[in-house]
Amino acid sequence: MFYGSLVALVTPIDGNNRVDYASLKRLIDFHVEQGSNGLVIAGTSGESPTLKRSEHIELIGRAVEIAGGRIPIVAGTGSNSTFQSIELSKAVADPRLGAYMAVVPYYNKPTQEGIFQHFTAIASNIDKPLLMYNVPGRTVADMLPETVARLAKHDNIFGLKEATGDLERLRQIQELVDDDFMLYSGDDFTLSPFIQQGGHGVVTVSGNVAPAQVATLCKLASEGRVAEATALDDSLQPLNKALFVESNPIPVKWAVSQMGLIGPNIRLPLTPYSEKYHEDMRSAMRLAGVDLEKDV
Repeated sequence: MFYGSLVALVTPIDGNNRVDYASLKRLIDFHVEQGSNGLVIAGTSGESPTLKRSEHIELIGRAVEIAGGRIPIVAGTGSNSTFQSIELSKAVADPRLGAYMAVVPYYNKPTQEGIFQHFTAIASNIDKPLLMYNVPGRTVADMLPETVARLAKHDNIFGLKEATGDLERLRQIQELVDDDFMLYSGDDFTLSPFIQQGGHGVVTVSGNVAPAQVATLCKLASEGRVAEATALDDSLQPLNKALFVESNPIPVKWAVSQMGLIGPNIRLPLTPYSEKYHEDMRSAMRLAGVDLEKDV
């Protein structure tokens, strides 16, 4: 399946509050050039909660078209409604898609059995493999390792994005699933030890800003080149921190705009990145080796 750095791509918005497809092309071309291993379209970092259904469908379709097979595309089609997740997945179906990603239902607070049935229903009704996403910090509900193990037996569920940042949780899951079940970090702060512990990659926010560096970090960690991985990881940690001082994707969209790739626009209820953080972000980007448009 997919190894390495899967970037949770931001969705560019123009000054009229519309999806900016010219900038989307620029972003996708950039990630192909920088060596990202895949793109997740219309996830949380892509402001999926603010997208109209028609926009969501068009965004994924355009991304697949622009990518043109140069980089794998994973379609974010998660919802707290099982039915809506299935219907949206069917609406964006395309032979060129690599997979779908769906999150543990948020707000509903389902039981473990409810989570199991949610993902089973989605996986049984879609035409591509499913990547599950566990992020209890946003959803409240937490998919426990035993539930992951039950779902890992489904023929159409290939992996999990685990965003607790808890390496003990990774170990617990690894003890219960087969080696070919794909495990991706959803936490940039613990990416390197996650892969060194046997994880297969990351679905990354920081990779929007430093794609080559995050892809290289994944490679170094997977090859057991610990000293090199640690040095690179250290240079990225200030960026990771800066990207989460306000709710994602507020900081990352501002950072990508500073690279000249998109405009700074973001949709309500999220608001522009606070000016008091700007210089810290720019310093962190420089430390990570990122070229800022105004520095060139």
